[in-house]
Amino acid sequence: MELKVVSRRTSSLAADDDHPYRTGAWRPQTTEFDAVDLDVEGELPNDIEGVYLRNTENPLRPPIRKYHPFDGDGMIHAVTFKDGRASYRNRFVRTVGLLAEEEAGQALWAGIAENPQLSVRSDGWGARGRMKDASSTDVVVHNGIALSSFWQCGDLYQMDPLTLDDLGRATWGGAFPSELGVSAHARVDEHTGELFFFNYGTREPYLHFGTVDRHGVLSRYEPIELPGPRLPHDLAFTEHYAVLNDLPLFWDGELLERGMYASRFHRDLPSRLGLLPRDGSGPVRWFEFEPTYVLHWVNAFEEGDEVVVDGFFQGCPEPEGALEHGPADRMFRFLAADALETRLHRWRMDLVTGATKEEDLSDRCSEFGTINGRHRGRPYRHTYATVPKPGWFVMQAIVHHDTVTGQADEFRWPEGVFCSETAVAPRVGSRDESDGYLVTLTIDTVRDRSDCVVFDAARLSDGPIATARLPERISSGTHSFWAPASHLPGW
Repeated sequence: MELKVVSRRTSSLAADDDHPYRTGAWRPQTTEFDAVDLDVEGELPNDIEGVYLRNTENPLRPPIRKYHPFDGDGMIHAVTFKDGRASYRNRFVRTVGLLAEEEAGQALWAGIAENPQLSVRSDGWGARGRMKDASSTDVVVHNGIALSSFWQCGDLYQMDPLTLDDLGRATWGGAFPSELGVSAHARVDEHTGELFFFNYGTREPYLHFGTVDRHGVLSRYEPIELPGPRLPHDLAFTEHYAVLNDLPLFWDGELLERGMYASRFHRDLPSRLGLLPRDGSGPVRWFEFEPTYVLHWVNAFEEGDEVVVDGFFQGCPEPEGALEHGPADRMFRFLAADALETRLHRWRMDLVTGATKEEDLSDRCSEFGTINGRHRGRPYRHTYATVPKPGWFVMQAIVHHDTVTGQADEFRWPEGVFCSETAVAPRVGSRDESDGYLVTLTIDTVRDRSDCVVFDAARLSDGPIATARLPERISSGTHSFWAPASHLPGW
């Protein structure tokens, strides 16, 4: 490994910090590296070419009062595969909030678990306002540029996907909806090159949907009528429709009037999925289902007269009490997928009759499902998801769900070793959906190291085919993305 330390940022967190999501698998990084020709156990294949991007939370300042892992400053990790070799870089996302707090030497905005009135500054981001846009949730590549995003609406920060050079905030030629921003998750259609996004807020109109074309030009931005403020986190799309949602977990209306932001599950309301024609030929059409909350959709596609949507159904969107196996603070119960009872689920909407159907595709707890990007919005078969450690927001296994046979295949790491959301890297020249590789980053708290691990996507349970050592143990985090070499200018 040829290693270069690019920079070290100063942290003012206590040396004896014992917060459950700033220690262990969530211990923050402060150093940025360039590493060429990583040391590899096994053999990296020559037909994996592209970059795996991963977003993680790395707080540098103590909170005003209470810290939540979604408040941590975003850091992008990039592992580039070329000619049977791997290189690595990591960089903090140079957000306005990060730079302001570095200059001030303290937290300036209240986090998700704090009252917005505690913010030192009166400006800010987020659907609720007066939050720091940490840009630490998701990362995608669109129009050859990596875009990092914040879960509750903010700017899209641009980086070169290979060098991680800072390219500033997306402007879309002056058309970026800066008043509300863009929420995680934006989705890319590899067939058309379009980027689909949404934002939401506490004032009418409560939701907007937008499309950015393959050249980075905003081609559509319109309000979507909802009965009140909602908390959407993700969207899906098919070849002809954007799939929006109106789910019955959202801010308590009475508390909202008093400036307090606490979510509540409204069991008497249905879940609604809305189909919006991508060509602008008509309004959104809503379909009703059993009440639940869905943090992440896996995919959507058209099958005859039906639109099919797959995602992770929550059997218990509002867990009661503290977690049996996790941190004592009750607010962390919404991070434990086992407490939420998440499972892979399928929703069907008949476009002719208006009838709906839904069913579980698996009874095992999993989340953070990814697929071969070439099949996003089209019929597909294979989902690769993570399995949580009970009570915690860490991932200890990857499971392959075959949505046709119902069979599942799993690889589990030893105790104290955790993985990241995986990404599917299609084999160069492949045509079959499962002909490719799975890439993930691990956090080994036992040996104090991290690796980039590569699997044959068709043989997950056989274990890794190659493991590349990273220069330092990374922090856990949220989402990842695979960008093939063909989508990367300058490759």
